[in-house]
Amino acid sequence: MDSNSSTVVVTGFGPFRQYLVNSSWEAVKELSKRGLGENIDLRIMQLPAVYQKAKEQVCKIWTTLQPLLTVHVGLASSATALIILEQCGKNKGYQERDACGFHPEGACCVLDGPEKIESTINMKSLWRNISVEGIDIIFSRDAGRYICDYTYYTSLYYGSGKAAFIHVPPLSESVTAEFLGKALQTIILAMLEQCGEQREMDHRGEK
Repeated sequence: MDSNSSTVVVTGFGPFRQYLVNSSWEAVKELSKRGLGENIDLRIMQLPAVYQKAKEQVCKIWTTLQPLLTVHVGLASSATALIILEQCGKNKGYQERDACGFHPEGACCVLDGPEKIESTINMKSLWRNISVEGIDIIFSRDAGRYICDYTYYTSLYYGSGKAAFIHVPPLSESVTAEFLGKALQTIILAMLEQCGEQREMDHRGEK
């Protein structure tokens, strides 16, 4: 068991377009108050809504912390009362400019990287088995070809698939930061259960 196998990193994004308060970061801050149990060393980090800077921070997470799992949380402005579990990240198609007016070279995340990378977390199984009272959860295979998808692909690439992405809706009267923090806790604990099951299977396979 490696020394950092109990570290879980959860990121949210900073201000984004008209959202000066980004629900993804507010939800992550609430999650950090709740924690993920005493056996998990939870680290939280805010990523800027800028391609290159987000990529640099994601690379740093994997090289310095080597976590068991990194969960990225992003804002889906079109989803009014939905939490979206994203299965994979896509490498190409990043034409939209970020807050600094840039888009990635070649409109892709990693030159010569695979077309898409799947998370080792089975989001479909998670989606089927989990429920959060007061909000719908859906399964998705397209994280949107912007900073969220770009960050996810980068993390899957450098983390050998041990990353996950959750889209949350904007804050509202019914969807508060506290509510989203609690929802994240439920979802990420279920992800960690999957990680534990996978590790057990790997160990059995080694015998």
